[in-house]
Amino acid sequence: MPPFTLPSEAEVALNVPVLLFTLGVSLLSGVLFGCVPAWQVTRANLTDALKEAGRAAIGTSRHRLRRAFVVAELALTLLAGGGLAISSVVKLTTVDLGFRTDHLLTFSLPVPPTRLTEPEQMTTFYQQLLEKVRAVPGVVSVSASVGMPVQGTGVGMPFYIAGHPVSDPSQRPAADFNSVTPDYYRTFGITMARGRAFTDQDTAGRVPVAIVNETFARQYLPRNVDPLTQRVVVEQVIPGDLKLGPEIEWQVVGVYRDIRNAGPRGGEQPEINVPFAQSPWPGTTMAVRTAGDPDRVEQSIAAIVQSMDPDLPMANVRTMDQLVHESLAGDRFQALLFGSFAGIALLLAALGIYGVMSFTVAQRTHEIGLRMALGAGRGRVLWHMLREGLRTVLVGMVVGTVGAYLVGRAMRGLWFGVGAIDPIAFTIVVGLLLLSAVLACILPARRAASLDPLTALRDE
Repeated sequence: MPPFTLPSEAEVALNVPVLLFTLGVSLLSGVLFGCVPAWQVTRANLTDALKEAGRAAIGTSRHRLRRAFVVAELALTLLAGGGLAISSVVKLTTVDLGFRTDHLLTFSLPVPPTRLTEPEQMTTFYQQLLEKVRAVPGVVSVSASVGMPVQGTGVGMPFYIAGHPVSDPSQRPAADFNSVTPDYYRTFGITMARGRAFTDQDTAGRVPVAIVNETFARQYLPRNVDPLTQRVVVEQVIPGDLKLGPEIEWQVVGVYRDIRNAGPRGGEQPEINVPFAQSPWPGTTMAVRTAGDPDRVEQSIAAIVQSMDPDLPMANVRTMDQLVHESLAGDRFQALLFGSFAGIALLLAALGIYGVMSFTVAQRTHEIGLRMALGAGRGRVLWHMLREGLRTVLVGMVVGTVGAYLVGRAMRGLWFGVGAIDPIAFTIVVGLLLLSAVLACILPARRAASLDPLTALRDE
């Protein structure tokens, strides 16, 4: 199985305790389920049983068909749960993240705060690194930032809008605060809704500027007012110590379209981006957009990093596609688990319905032979048995819909983009169960239609 297909905590293996537990549960289940029929047999009245023997066939067959009803009901409930889990994963893999994930190599540089202590050192180091990486053949653009999409875009920082001060810092709202280099938006393919992106002129000596996302503008900036006229007040982050300093008013110069910064499952959160040159950090994450396969430039970039600082490793090297894939490992595990249960339920349902119908045909051999002797054709007998079996299954499926709805409602917090009943998934599930029921019913029905009337009557 490929790496990150399942979450690491799901990597389990069979061992002696697990096998012993499974064996014990199997034996206990067999004993418990066998006790009820045995108890019923010991309480049976032999005289009454002999009197009812001639009328038992039809009653027993109807009782057996009621079991098919229960089988269909339970199978639909389990199948619906599996269908919802699989539908959730499908929607997660196709959700619009708001940025491009293709041809994108990412890694982090865990620079100790004690190594780069001054803002000028940090700015110079990363400017030189970006210039060298940008010169690597196949590299289209490169950026450095405190955080990035999927892994979290920054740190939570309290703020307020200039002109609307909040004196108590604990009462201020918080937003993801991210320090990024000018090519950040180009590298990730993030589009601007208003204003401009950062440029090389947004340096430490210039007016502090900021770019916010649409969610921030919608939730916190005054309505009917140009967002580019607003200023956001955030406490300064002191490089090296990573402590908070005096408050700084950041002039909003742009609004970018929302992205799912926590991955496919994450919603849009308010974000504030500032130029890296105006708020440098020692450790960063870097993203490199390439024209071809991102893995081809990894060694060249690693050599550049080593040439600038032999003690600085490239950590968490992943393509963005891999990061997104890893973020869905838990959802894929749920889909695999529920899908496996659904597949087993479908198989057991087909076998159960087949067994019930086969027993019904065997019990009603005399009745079927009598019908055929009185003129019923083979096609009519086939249709009669098939209709009787499917009618019971359909009633069970209708009742099972209620169970499927309750399961979906109880577990919808686990799944993404689906309600208690997903129309497409439910239609597929019903179709699979109905097809299995038809196949399970048609073989015993054909056996009934192929009976020789004289042989059936004589055997009875």
